[in-house]
Amino acid sequence: MNPDDLLARHANGWAATVLQVLRTPWPYGAAHTSTGPDDCEVTPTRLHPMFHGSLDWHSSCHMQWSAIRLLTCGHELDESVRAELVAELDSRLTDEHGRTEADYLRARPGYERPYGWGWLAVLTAQASDVAAGDDALAERATAWHRALAPVADVVADHLVAWLPKLAYPIRHGVHSNTAFGLSLARDGYASLGRDDVVEAIDRAALGWFLDDVDHPSAWEPSGADFLSPSLCEADLVRRILPLREFETWLRTFLPVLAEPDDVLLQTPVVLDRTDGHAVHLYGLALSRAAQLRSLAPHLDRFRAERALEAAAAQTEFGLTDLEHGDFMSTHWLVSFALLGVPQQRD
Repeated sequence: MNPDDLLARHANGWAATVLQVLRTPWPYGAAHTSTGPDDCEVTPTRLHPMFHGSLDWHSSCHMQWSAIRLLTCGHELDESVRAELVAELDSRLTDEHGRTEADYLRARPGYERPYGWGWLAVLTAQASDVAAGDDALAERATAWHRALAPVADVVADHLVAWLPKLAYPIRHGVHSNTAFGLSLARDGYASLGRDDVVEAIDRAALGWFLDDVDHPSAWEPSGADFLSPSLCEADLVRRILPLREFETWLRTFLPVLAEPDDVLLQTPVVLDRTDGHAVHLYGLALSRAAQLRSLAPHLDRFRAERALEAAAAQTEFGLTDLEHGDFMSTHWLVSFALLGVPQQRD
């Protein structure tokens, strides 16, 4: 399947899902650590006026990234849906809300590290990119970017301070996976012109990963993974090394990648579609699909064909509960589907 065909089929449905979950206030997991009896306010709209709804801070963040992607994806949205997306973003991405979120993160240097940080970076970069355009959305996006910028600046400072202190990367397949969060952060801050953040990420990543060989991808997945540790690492190193160096590294890191019996090509199995951890495996299929597509050009023809066939099959599986499933699926999966869709502008 051509990834762009997904938008032709699903853009309006995905936009409706984004609106629905962002406007679902409960349940919400604030992950707030209270510092005392006067620090117990966890009402989502007060604690996180930008990033409430959609179950938690990071999902609200990346579903707003999804909203902007859908507004600029090159496929027609119904005018009513488009207007609602813009209004929803206008209500959240304000200067006052940005100051509140920046103050919160400044006081809590580990909050949403690194997964939420990465999504915040690409959300801010997406708003900046649209603001630089000359279409009708540019003025709105300018205000969104202005509101997000101080939050992104705090995250940038946290990243530069944190990375030299991280002796080892976290390699499992959920939120704290280091490679995935840093891949997003690197993309976002490169677009925003923060070379200091990009250099800090590159230095740390090469120190952790450059000597890795024969990664045990056959051990994947774990039962709650929405990320492949193998593919996340490869996809980050792809961003950093020159082409030939990367392809040499990839052959030694994942020598069985896209062989006929490679487990990374196999579609996951979900047995309970209402379990918030079990449905992570839908996201695993979608993130795998995006990463297999990005790695396919670096493989020989036969492996590349197998990788792309597997990406198509895993995409179809990952869409199972994306629009009409349980809230534990719908509150986040649109973003993971969009990871595999090329960026376009109207």
